[in-house]
Amino acid sequence: MTDLGTVSALIVEANPSMRTQLRNMLNTSGISKVQFAVTAGVAVRKLRDSRYDLILCEYHIGDGQDGQHLLEDLRNNSIIPLSTLFIIVTGERQYERVVSAAELAPNDYILKPFAADTLHDRIVRALDKRDAFLPIYRLIELGNIPDAISMCIKTEESHPQWLTDLLRLRAELHIASGNANEAQRLYEKILEGRSIPWARLGLAKAFFMQKRYAEAEDTLQSLVNENELFVDAYDWLSRTREAAGELQSARSILANAATLSPHRVGRLRRLGELSIEIGEHEEAEKALSEVVRKGKYSDFRDPEDHVRLLQAQLGRGDTAQAEATIRDLERSMAGLAKTRSCTNLSSVLLHVKKGNTEKAAEAIKALFSDQDNAQPLSLKLKSELARACFATNMDSHGAEVVLDIMRNAPDARTLASTQAILKEAGKAELGEQLAKQMDAEVKDLVAEGARKAQGGDYEGAVQFMLSAVRKMPGNVHVLFNATLALLKYIENCGWNERFATQARDLMERARQLDPGNSRLPALTAFYYTLLKKYGIQP
Repeated sequence: MTDLGTVSALIVEANPSMRTQLRNMLNTSGISKVQFAVTAGVAVRKLRDSRYDLILCEYHIGDGQDGQHLLEDLRNNSIIPLSTLFIIVTGERQYERVVSAAELAPNDYILKPFAADTLHDRIVRALDKRDAFLPIYRLIELGNIPDAISMCIKTEESHPQWLTDLLRLRAELHIASGNANEAQRLYEKILEGRSIPWARLGLAKAFFMQKRYAEAEDTLQSLVNENELFVDAYDWLSRTREAAGELQSARSILANAATLSPHRVGRLRRLGELSIEIGEHEEAEKALSEVVRKGKYSDFRDPEDHVRLLQAQLGRGDTAQAEATIRDLERSMAGLAKTRSCTNLSSVLLHVKKGNTEKAAEAIKALFSDQDNAQPLSLKLKSELARACFATNMDSHGAEVVLDIMRNAPDARTLASTQAILKEAGKAELGEQLAKQMDAEVKDLVAEGARKAQGGDYEGAVQFMLSAVRKMPGNVHVLFNATLALLKYIENCGWNERFATQARDLMERARQLDPGNSRLPALTAFYYTLLKKYGIQP
């Protein structure tokens, strides 16, 4: 049992009397190392600087934030470790909404009003469970997914009281490592006992990763039919419709989710993007204005949101408002790595809309000349840049941007949308030419890397494939083969810490771009087999 005297806690609560009450309750339990955060932003900054064992968070924090959203931001941005307990304090009336809407669950919920001994018992129980999971959490934080899965199985035997939670974690690890088939098997095993919403959501995600969109949609549709508050099911249903090419339906579903849970910036951002894609610029402006407003004071703000908002405003023909958005971008996002690129791109789009091709061309040249010093734009914004280049007769610049998008496209849909840009510009033949060039480049790079390795030049293969990664940093096929070259070097030439780190980083990049790729599990297993071969602790 954990000594409560060693536990550090952060109370996230806007109400001063409630903060005092919670601190006194923790003190009564023996937890004396207590700090406060009065807003979500303060909590994020404190958690970036220090590690806490326990976060006790009121559901309604204020300023449109809630405890569930804070938890998702903290976990998704790796600000708190898995070992940090996150307990939400909520009123009876919000409980159903909080529980039903949460894909990423906190460690516990405590309903108000409650006594000090209730809080004590729930914290002790959560700590006991955490201690059982700690060996798994350590492996996950090291990136050692295969051993984490094995540790889950061992812990299922030693702590059968947590069996369902361990099965859930094991299934999530299989999802994270790209093994959708095994994740599906585990979720189906969980569902044999009873119909649990999060397990059905997980099963739908496994179907989605296998591109079994009809089965994923059936599962997700039944979830939202049974519980209209299950917002994460709406998100995945929207993604499923989008993957099937049904953009209008995907946007409508996401709009429903945003109505139910209006404060998630990521959801509003995607709603704005989809609205732009289908030409609903007024709806896009509403969503993206809110994203920009919420993002100005956020630790997770992104200058690209201003560009998206400007796209919506230009789509409505409101150039005056677009100019105001550029001024706000320069002022509120000053100092961020991507701000200059986003400002230049915004100027390009504005001048194209106004028909001032000369000024648009100048802004395009400024954007290209600053590429070496700026953080790269997302592929979606690069697509807008390509359109602008062709609209201003800067065809060579446009072809360069299109080729860059093709080299780093994570899926077939991105490639198809890029071809559509060229077709709109009357350059379909150029699209076919660039696609063939890109395909030949990738094949030649991979073949040359493999030839060097087969000839015993493992170091040459590594350097060649790393050069390919620098050229195509978002091409999953190149990332996989570069990782393989690094691991083959280690297998045949001995342990190399730098190469092992690079291999792990490239695998993680590939996992983020294409989490359902069938090569991921084998490549990950190969990496950890080499660690064991050389007796390296991950």
